Amino acid sequence: MRLLRHCVFAIAMVFVASSARAEDAPLTTGSLGNATPTAACPGNPNALGVSRTVEIDTASGPGFGSLHFKNYDFLQPGEVVLTFDDGPWPGTTPAVLSALAAQCTKALFFPIGEHALWHPEILKQVAAAGHTIGSHTWSHVYLAKLPADQAQQEIEKGISAVRAALGQPEAPFFRFPGLSFTPELMSYLGTRNVSAFSADFDSQDFKIHKPDLVIASVMTKLQKSGKGIILMHDFQHGTSLALPEILKQLKANGYRVVQVRAKTPVTTLAQYDEEVTKQLGGASADAKPLASVVRTIDSGATFNDRFSVGR
Repeated sequence: MRLLRHCVFAIAMVFVASSARAEDAPLTTGSLGNATPTAACPGNPNALGVSRTVEIDTASGPGFGSLHFKNYDFLQPGEVVLTFDDGPWPGTTPAVLSALAAQCTKALFFPIGEHALWHPEILKQVAAAGHTIGSHTWSHVYLAKLPADQAQQEIEKGISAVRAALGQPEAPFFRFPGLSFTPELMSYLGTRNVSAFSADFDSQDFKIHKPDLVIASVMTKLQKSGKGIILMHDFQHGTSLALPEILKQLKANGYRVVQVRAKTPVTTLAQYDEEVTKQLGGASADAKPLASVVRTIDSGATFNDRFSVGR
């Protein structure tokens, strides 16, 4: 009997020691994989989630994405960064946000300045959902074809437009339209402490359009590269339809999403903030959507019908 008590006591001590070691052990990304706790993603305990979040110091403008920049490859095998260009846009951007929310995962958005001012309420939805927001010029012209001063104006006005739409500065992340740039423009971004994001591969969703082909493009290229910054467009209808299946296939194939954030927000230039204010023409990017302020409550009655004139 005494021997049995000693055995039970010894087993209990081993269990306590093991538990203590487990509590003291550091929590690593590898131990989490891409699992998302149920509490973190209500209704989808098997969600894709976010495996880790990285913070980028954009001082001097480092570039990311192996299509053009290879010095700072921060992704491990099986990791992806989801990026979306050309929004915000009615219908497509909300659909992209819905797909991301269903999987409790995060992305990096590069909005066009004009689109941001046209649809600030949608861009605010992107921010409210916890996604990272950079910029993508004012009007989506290919900067390498412009004189340097005009290209810089496109960059700065786009940054200021996104700030005006959000009511706060975004991340100092920038993507060149068409991934087209010059060494001089990269140097300019460096003086502004803005990082350029290329990609590890382009989904080509702006060309192929059909959802099933967009899915095949992303998954085939990802299988070949094994990881990467994925370039897609929340402006494209086909992509908005394809994204739910893309995210499911990422999860099924063991890929993990990395969210990218900036160490500090971008600093806008007063000159371009003023230009954007003038572009608004006295309006406010913080204003409520028109439909929430003015709505039709009677569309069929004539003046005579309503006031019985002539009776």
